[in-house]
Amino acid sequence: QVQLVESGGGLVQAGGSLRLSCAASGRTSSINAMGWYRQAPGKQRELVATISIGGSTNYADSVKGRFTISRDNAKNTVYLQMNSLKPEDTAVYYCNARPYYPSAYDDVYWGQGTQVTVSS
Repeated sequence: QVQLVESGGGLVQAGGSLRLSCAASGRTSSINAMGWYRQAPGKQRELVATISIGGSTNYADSVKGRFTISRDNAKNTVYLQMNSLKPEDTAVYYCNARPYYPSAYDDVYWGQGTQVTVSS
């Protein structure tokens, strides 16, 4: 029903910046909140930031003041601006979209992931 495609990952030095993008397609009218999660090797996937369709945001404490999530509803795209990157930010970053009414046919959607590597 919904497809998510991330882009913008890469390799940067500590203190650098990256901007991730996630474009949604399909039945985008079903999407409520969108967000970014990340998973480092040997660790569980964790929340980075989320944003509601109305623009309300929340962030993991570890990224507050450094990362900014935003979305363009007309383009069905969510962004993650990452500044002052640290080596501990290294992970695969996944875009996430949650429907208004989850069901067996319309559950949480995930992108394929994009690698972010921060060197020290």
